[in-house]
Amino acid sequence: MEISIDQVMAMVGDFFWPFLRISGLFVAAPIFSARAVPVRVRIILAMLITFLVQPNLPFLEPVDPLSALGILLVLQQLGIGIIMGLILQIVLGALVMAGQATATTMGLGFASSVDPQNGVQVTMLGQLYLLLGTLYLLAVDGHLLLIDVLVQSFVYIPIGSPFNAVEIFADLALFSAELFVTAVLISLPVIVGVLLVNLAFGVVTRAAPQLNIFAVGFPATMLAGFILILFSIPVLFPALEDFFALGFNFMRTMVN
Repeated sequence: MEISIDQVMAMVGDFFWPFLRISGLFVAAPIFSARAVPVRVRIILAMLITFLVQPNLPFLEPVDPLSALGILLVLQQLGIGIIMGLILQIVLGALVMAGQATATTMGLGFASSVDPQNGVQVTMLGQLYLLLGTLYLLAVDGHLLLIDVLVQSFVYIPIGSPFNAVEIFADLALFSAELFVTAVLISLPVIVGVLLVNLAFGVVTRAAPQLNIFAVGFPATMLAGFILILFSIPVLFPALEDFFALGFNFMRTMVN
């Protein structure tokens, strides 16, 4: 039995093209892209999902990966996967920004630790909000929902179909702006409360100049901030639900 080069390219392409899109997701998506997750584990997961998805994909004409069309197709598939993972990264990044704004207002901007997912320095409150967001994502099976949306993208954006990257990036910028505004609203109660405490200490300082405001105001500001955070935690989880709902709805809009 003779096998032509076109048949070999078709068989390789049936696995190679969806593998690129799925790999792009694992490169950028939260949890999967964490530094603690070995690269081999990501590759194995991407191959496993590709084997499960590939039999249900529509037929694709053989394309030489080294041709101009093949290179564009490689960039397209990687881009789709990376953008889908980047959407959830932006959601968690907005939570980190909310924590950093709160910590800076309280005077805890100097207290920072290494983010185990991205390997960068973030404030302790930013780390707290990031951990809460990640745990909430796992608790509601968000990682499985992310893979489900990725699989649906092969139906709505077939391999080799036109893909308006400029429009997608413009929508992503607007989505990021909306999300970071929501993050500011999450930290706003604590910021306003601490500001009122600082104004009160300013009045006290004018009334009693002999009072050492640095010895009293700094711990009082942090205490007030922690109390406000404690009272705002019940409101945080509905906000997390809205955050991830916005992210997944945007992903569905993108693939549809």
